[in-house]
Formats: sequence, C-alpha cells, structure tokens
Amino acid sequence: MARTPGPGWRSDRVSQGYVADYKPFVMVDGEGVRCSLYVSGCLFACAGCFNEAAWSFRYGRPYDDALEDRVLADLGHPAVQGLSLLGGEPFLNTGVCLRLVRRLRAEHGDRKDVWCWTGYTLEELQEGTPDQRALIAEVDVLVDGRFELARRDLTLAFRGSTNQRVLDARASLATGHAVPWQRPGAAGSESPAEARQAEVEPW
Repeated sequence: MARTPGPGWRSDRVSQGYVADYKPFVMVDGEGVRCSLYVSGCLFACAGCFNEAAWSFRYGRPYDDALEDRVLADLGHPAVQGLSLLGGEPFLNTGVCLRLVRRLRAEHGDRKDVWCWTGYTLEELQEGTPDQRALIAEVDVLVDGRFELARRDLTLAFRGSTNQRVLDARASLATGHAVPWQRPGAAGSESPAEARQAEVEPW
C-alpha cells in the first residue's frame, strides 16, 4: 500500500535537487519522440514500483546548468515532440522541474509539450502547495495516481495500473474536473500543444 501525502511532503523540505537519469530521444514516455528527465526522490513507496532506486532523494547526481543546457538542446531537435518528467516524484522536486519547464516555455513556447507522471492525483495537486500548482499549470498531459500492484495491467498505455489516469491537464484545470487525454488524430481531438497554440494564435 502506497503512502498518503502528509503536511511534511513539501519539495522545499525534501528535495535535494538530484536527478536519477536523463534519456533523450525515447518513444516510451508519452506520445512521439521525447526527452525524459527522471528526478530523484519519492515518498509514496508504491509496492512494485519500476524505479525503486529513485525513491532516495540523493540517488543519481545533482541537476546542474550543463544538464539543463543539454536537455534544452535535445528538445530543440525538430523530431522531438516534447519533455517527459518522471521519477521519483516530480511534484516533490518542483525546483528542478519548474526551472526546466519554464526555460522550455521561454525558448520553445507551446511547440513542445510536457508530460508528467506523478503519484499524486489531480485533485490532490489542485489542493497542493503553490509550487505544485505552478508546475501542474505548465503540464500538458498528467499521468496521475499511485501505482497499485493489485491493479496492474500490462496492456495499458503510459500507465501501470487501472486506477491511474492519463489526463489532459490544461482542460482538467480549466473545467475543474478530470478530462481524459485523447491521442492526437482521434476523432474530435488535437494535441495539447496544438490546442494551446490555437488559443494564442487564432485564425
């Protein structure tokens, strides 16, 4: 059974600014070709977690300017659709994640999308700390919820157990309720980046 978030679960108290791994040009962490940053540190401790080593907030190496520059350079490749944030727990490492995402938005606007995996639910994040709410506001697709080993389903896309959800984060925040993400090309759908660009660049 995974742990339940408590009052001490704050990035400014627990994060050490470490990253477990960085994988450029992958096609498993979301839609399209992606650059994936795995932050270090998670308090949920879900049984059966695929990345248990990254529970430690000092696993891996410190996030630094050189790594950030490399990630942004890789994201600039025209074949790359966007950035994926995984862990560990991104919402307990908001210093790293916000710094990177804000630079991504400054350099690429909405041309690149952001996917994020978290043990929190959307509803918990909506009631979260200011930095958590700031991070979710920059995310396009949120895969939320604790991994539950008893509900594991290997046929699911982008998630490990049936309780987890793949959500359109922007639409969910705008409407106040969870809105499922739709794969680009599905009837009546468009990519999050396309939807956001349409808002700022009307015909």
